Amino acid sequence: MTYMDLNIVSIALPTIQNDLHLSVSGLEWVVSSYLLTLAGLLLVGGRLADTYGRRLLFMVGLAIFTASSLAAGLAGSGDELVVSRAVQGLGAALLTPATLAIITTTFTDLKERTTALGIWTMASAMGLALGPVAGGLISQNIRWGWIFLINVPVGVVTLLIGARALRESKAPAATRSLDVPGLVTSAICLFAVTFALIEGNDKGWTSGLIIAAFAVAAVAAAVFISVEARTANPMVDLKMFRIRQFSGGIGTTVIWAFAALGIYFFTALYIQDILGFSPTKAGLLFVPMAFALAVCGGLSALLEGWIGGHRTVAIGLAVMVAGMLVIAAFGLHASFVSLVPGIVLIGAGMGLLTVPLTNSVMKATPDARAGIASALLNDSRELAGLLGITVIGAVLRSSQGAALRSGASPAQAFVDGYHDGLWVSIGLLVAGVMISYVTLRPGREPAQADGLKSSKFPEEASEY
Repeated sequence: MTYMDLNIVSIALPTIQNDLHLSVSGLEWVVSSYLLTLAGLLLVGGRLADTYGRRLLFMVGLAIFTASSLAAGLAGSGDELVVSRAVQGLGAALLTPATLAIITTTFTDLKERTTALGIWTMASAMGLALGPVAGGLISQNIRWGWIFLINVPVGVVTLLIGARALRESKAPAATRSLDVPGLVTSAICLFAVTFALIEGNDKGWTSGLIIAAFAVAAVAAAVFISVEARTANPMVDLKMFRIRQFSGGIGTTVIWAFAALGIYFFTALYIQDILGFSPTKAGLLFVPMAFALAVCGGLSALLEGWIGGHRTVAIGLAVMVAGMLVIAAFGLHASFVSLVPGIVLIGAGMGLLTVPLTNSVMKATPDARAGIASALLNDSRELAGLLGITVIGAVLRSSQGAALRSGASPAQAFVDGYHDGLWVSIGLLVAGVMISYVTLRPGREPAQADGLKSSKFPEEASEY
C-alpha cells in the first residue's frame, strides 16, 4: 500500500484536478505532501521502531495510514486531500521501516530470512509497478477517491492479522536510547531538502526560499553528523557505512532509483501527452512490467545463489539499460505493442536487482539497527527518485527549450528532451553496473572485527 501510493495518484491527477477545481500548485501538493512527510520522517520511524518496538510502530503506522486513506478517499476539497495525504506519509514513515525490521529479526534461519526479504522486496516493487495501473483503471472507470479507499479494507485486515501473528522486538537495552538531537536534525534536514527538490522547479533554483531550504538542510546535516559521531548510542551509527556491502548497497539504490523513477515519471507524460494514450491504456502498459518484475524477482534468488548477489545486481542494472535503449529508439509514433519490449526489460531488470540488493544491505546490518537500516534504504530510494525527477526534468526542459528555439514542434521538442533524460539515466545505470559489482562482492570487512556486526548467522560471518 505505501509503495503503491507513491505513484497511484499520477495518472489520476487530471481527474482529481477537474473534480476538486485545483490549481496546478494545489495539484502538485497532492503528490508532494505525501512525499514530504514520508521522506522527512522515515529515519525517525526507523529509530522509533528499534527503540519502542517494531510491532508497536507497525501497528500504529498502519492504523494512521488506513484512517488517513479513508479521509483522502472522502475528501471534498483540495485542502482536505492534501492534509490527508500528508498524514498518509506520516503513517507510511512509521510503518515501512518496521516491516523490513520485523522480517529481519523474526527469521533466524538464513535461508528463510533471505526468502522473506525477497518476498518483502517483491511486494514493494510490485506496488511501484502496479500504482499507475490501479490509478488509471480506477480514475477512468470509478470515482478517483477509490484509489485511496481500497487501502481501507486491506489495512483493517492487516491490522487484525498483525495483532494476532506478530511478536514484539526491540534493539538491545544498551542501544535503545532515543537520541533526540539526531531525530530532530535528521527530520529538519530531510524535510528541507525534500521541500527544495519539490518546489525548486516552480519557485526557481536561485530563489531565496529554495536557497534557504538547501542551506537549512546543509546546516542540519552537518549538525546531525557531528551529533552522531559524539553520541554513545547514535540514531545512525556512522560505523555502518564502513561496511562495503552496506554503503555500496545504499549507493546502488540511489543510482537505480534516480535513473529509473525519474524516467518512470516522464514516461507517463510521454505516453499520455505525446502518444495520446488514455489513463487506462497508459496504466495497462505497465502491467507487462509488473509481470516481468514478479517473474524475474522470483528467479533472482536462484541466480543470487548460483553467481552471487553482486553479479545478479549488475546484470539487473544492465537489463534496465537495454530496456531504456529500446524505448529511446521511439519518438512521436510509438505504439502500445512497440513499447512493451522496453517496458518488460526495465521491469525484468528491476526484478533481478531488488531482492539481492536488499539482501546485501540487510545482511550487512546489525540486528539491533534493523529498523534504522530499513529506513536508510527506503529513504535513499525516495530521495533519489525525487532527485531523479528534478534533475532529469531540468535536462528535459533545457533540451526542450533548445529544440523549440531551433524551430521544432512542441511535441518533437518534448520527445527530444525526454530522450536526453533517458540518456542521463542510461549513463547512471552503466556506472551502477560497475559500482555494484565491486562494492557488493563478499569479503571480510573491518567493521565486523570492530564489533559492529553481531550476527547470529554463522553462514554470514564468512562474508565480512
